[in-house]
Amino acid sequence: MRRPVLSIVHAVLACALLASAVHAETVATVASPNDVLTVEIDLHEGRVGYRVERFGEPVIETSALGFMLRGSGKLERNLALTDTATRSFDQTWEQPWGEDRHVRNHYNELRATLTETVAPRRTFDIVFRVYDDGIGFRYGFPEQAAADELIIDDELTEFALADPATAWWIPAGEWNRYEYLYNRTPLSEVTTAHTPMTVRTEDGLHIAFHEAALVDYAGMWLRRTDGRRFRAQLAPASEGWKVRRTLPFNTPWRTLQIADSAAALYESSDLILNLNEPNRLGDVSWFTPAKYVGIWWSLHLEDESWATGARHGATTANTKRYVDFAAEHGFRGVLVEGWNPGWDGQWFGNGYDFDFTRATPDFDIEALSAYAKSRGVHLIGHHETGCAVSHYEEQMADAFAMNQRLGIDVVKTGYVCDAGGIERRLPDGSITREWHDGQWNAGHHLRVLEAAAKHHVAINAHEPIKDTGLRRTYPNWVSREGARGMEYGAWGNPTNPPEHEANLVFTRMLSGPMDYTPGILSLQGRGQAIQTTIAKQLALYVVLYSPVQMAADLPENYARHMEAFQFIKDVPADWARTEVLNGEVGDYVTFARKDRNSADWYLGSITDEHGRVLQVPLSFLEPGRRYTAQVYRDGDGAHWQDAPFAFERESFEVTSADVLTLRLAAGGGQAVRFVAQ
Repeated sequence: MRRPVLSIVHAVLACALLASAVHAETVATVASPNDVLTVEIDLHEGRVGYRVERFGEPVIETSALGFMLRGSGKLERNLALTDTATRSFDQTWEQPWGEDRHVRNHYNELRATLTETVAPRRTFDIVFRVYDDGIGFRYGFPEQAAADELIIDDELTEFALADPATAWWIPAGEWNRYEYLYNRTPLSEVTTAHTPMTVRTEDGLHIAFHEAALVDYAGMWLRRTDGRRFRAQLAPASEGWKVRRTLPFNTPWRTLQIADSAAALYESSDLILNLNEPNRLGDVSWFTPAKYVGIWWSLHLEDESWATGARHGATTANTKRYVDFAAEHGFRGVLVEGWNPGWDGQWFGNGYDFDFTRATPDFDIEALSAYAKSRGVHLIGHHETGCAVSHYEEQMADAFAMNQRLGIDVVKTGYVCDAGGIERRLPDGSITREWHDGQWNAGHHLRVLEAAAKHHVAINAHEPIKDTGLRRTYPNWVSREGARGMEYGAWGNPTNPPEHEANLVFTRMLSGPMDYTPGILSLQGRGQAIQTTIAKQLALYVVLYSPVQMAADLPENYARHMEAFQFIKDVPADWARTEVLNGEVGDYVTFARKDRNSADWYLGSITDEHGRVLQVPLSFLEPGRRYTAQVYRDGDGAHWQDAPFAFERESFEVTSADVLTLRLAAGGGQAVRFVAQ
């Protein structure tokens, strides 16, 4: 029986005498709709903290809340609770595209208002939204006489884990943004980490720390301060402070996804979407989820070049070849990198020569756009900024207008430079440098989305700011990179190991879609093999979600592997339902996803360097219906090291009552299409 809100959520107003209390006092409490999670707010000698329990057991021990402010020190003491408000919310909304067509947003909310008991008597709110599988909380600063703006040097927000745990994490504040292999260490060995950071306690509880709705604010890193206690550390800004905001404003949500298993942790990632504002763009049916090919992998192999000259990849003739290939095999898009001036010379971190409205002499963009349209194909634009971001902002409105005129409705943007190298032009014309996840660049990405939306262009950002669910508010932010993608298989410095994608699923992919660019059936980089099997490359199309999925290999390599290529041709890029059937962080995972535009289901299963046999019930299929299972699996003796091309394809009939045995080779995988009869 559902309990009344007032019996689930209760709050006790505190007076200023709490500032001198000897022991912490719980002043407000909120529980999740089914009493799985409980959040308590405490005051101790005027300092505010929070705790999280699950079924009465501690998950987050008392953790501080507050800020370091420029010019006025800490906003964390001499506080009294002056008001509370509670509510419950339960709504199901529809995504225009996504992993699931419908998303339920069900939480109980507590808003606690805190006011300083001494001058300048500033007031702020802390809002907790508590779901059965996670929480989000944020600070809100209303208009007030005590201040009209805040300059934030850092947050004092803490996350103190109750139990020892293993952590999967990548370093923050280093040179290469988010493109690192994941560390697996005891929690006590984490230094400063990007989010999402995932942990598993000794009792098997899975927790992912992240943030939602990162708008006009600095990205949050997690710095371990002592033992199992972490503090939010905001990405730097060129001015020295981290954030400057005029009141009123809300901070991003700080989020904890909490689940019994790795599979349930992935399914809890709706929390990130739900904490964002609804779609503000209106009808976005002009965006079509689809797969694409393009002039890309050859550049990373160094067979062709971005720069003009004898090896220039983005020529009219070469692009026509890709358009013809796309039309023949049913791909909607053709990405072309290196099409515009600016690639000659040293552009890395120095993109001042890029022109986004003009093509190189050997690339006839007008004729190619018309030719692609005649064949039912769309060119995909590419705007590499070389981190000359203000330079790009001056051109992007005209560039998106040109894209719209030419039928280019998806653009891949890029920000290639070391972390902290984003160019920002100040009003006096001088140049300063910002971080990829700093406040100014967070604003830049939204300016791009808004400019692109006016011309019905969708954005796939590379070297981006991390995903915090803003695709709900701006559904033209369709994908991004933000982790080590397939290009590291070409470079080999080092290449991605077999466990990499199973790490991504339960870390980076918790935040949203990734343009990983799978489908390298040649299994070959620059002088080294990619650590995968053929079947695993196919499975990645189901495992790693993106509504724009690339078939990244060269057309001639697909011609050599047409049997395997058939799955890449068939697999959709948009889904009605997603189920995670099994998995362990960094080890293995199996997904089932239902096509949004048919009754067919698809399955993808991958493993790390260890082979596995997994039993998968097919209960996700429609009961009473028969399906043809088109299976693409590792062949006998397959192994990522010495037999990666061992591959088998077979078909047989199944129903929802059957159990499928998946045999995954070391470094391998399996992909299945269930065709409804």
